[in-house]
Amino acid sequence: MVSLSSSRMFQLGHIQPNGHRSHKSRLVTKDGRCNIEFGNIEYSNHFAYLVDFWTTFVEIRWRFVLLLFVAAFTGSWFIFSLLWYWIAKSNGDLTGQNRTDGHVQCIDNVNGLTTAFLYSLETQTTIGYGGRALTGHCAVTVALIIIQSLIGVFINCFMCGVILAKISLPKKRAKTVTFSNTAVICLKKGSLCLLIRVANLRKTLLIGSQIYGKLLRTTTTPDGETIILDQVDIDFMVDAGKDNLFFVCPLTLYHVINRSSPFYELSVDTLPLQDFELVVFLDGTAESTSSSCQVRTSYIPQEIQWGFTFLPIISRTKTGKYHVDFSNFSKSVRVTTPHCIRCFETDADQRNHNKHNQENHKKLGIDNLGFQVIDIHDSVDVTKM
Repeated sequence: MVSLSSSRMFQLGHIQPNGHRSHKSRLVTKDGRCNIEFGNIEYSNHFAYLVDFWTTFVEIRWRFVLLLFVAAFTGSWFIFSLLWYWIAKSNGDLTGQNRTDGHVQCIDNVNGLTTAFLYSLETQTTIGYGGRALTGHCAVTVALIIIQSLIGVFINCFMCGVILAKISLPKKRAKTVTFSNTAVICLKKGSLCLLIRVANLRKTLLIGSQIYGKLLRTTTTPDGETIILDQVDIDFMVDAGKDNLFFVCPLTLYHVINRSSPFYELSVDTLPLQDFELVVFLDGTAESTSSSCQVRTSYIPQEIQWGFTFLPIISRTKTGKYHVDFSNFSKSVRVTTPHCIRCFETDADQRNHNKHNQENHKKLGIDNLGFQVIDIHDSVDVTKM
């Protein structure tokens, strides 16, 4: 245990009620969406979206995909029905047209626009009820049915591909990875650290997971230039490292606040007054689909609790299984925490100085190398021999 002087060590922290969340605008929302828009783009640049039409169709919303699905099929059926109607009318196959003796029909039972539409639908969907059919006496009808069949296959493949691609988007896998609602600052392994908790809600792993962060803030250069959304790297790690994580259970990420950290100058008093945004990224590959995905979230100063630590959520059942209690996933508890990193370093120097003096004046003796510390689980009556 680290002992700090009571004058500079006290319990601090503040939990925001659910109804008092900050309305500060942020670049990345809590669910990972980027809050940014583009303006004054030249009209000619919009054609770039048409060139990359596949990505455009995959990224548009589902309501537009369904609208495109209906429009593609019904539109093709109607356009070809007009062509079939024109062929039937030109050949004199419609009802009410004057037919000469020995008239050879191109299409049987196409007597109007409605029947032409039904024939177009039956042709493209390969239904073939048998009531309407080509006679084979007109070459143009043979060519048109080939063209419609090929276009129908293309539409089927394209729309099925778009729907399948949207269903299997990696960002859907990211929905089953969640971060804690708040971050905390407390002592961890003798250092002042910023902690964030992340959990994978599926039992399938994210292979090759990597965790990193970006601190976004507005800075002013020595030349007087103002840089909006200046990015500073933030290193996060867990006890097992920071790359290729074994992401089978919730992990607590921590960033050590030292002299190289951008949070070095912060204190419990100045933290709520800051204007920055901490964006945390998790990159990994889904084990079941082998698709790469990225999970993002962000924290503003009002969502960082100084003097708190997360409650434990992992336990072991009597049957030997590990149990994760997600009801405590984002809950935190007050702990004794330094007022600032400078206070912690000053007290650490004082502790090292006192420890050095005590070692110089301690009583000399002989170490028992065979001594071991054991835990006694059962009470023992020491008066009995």
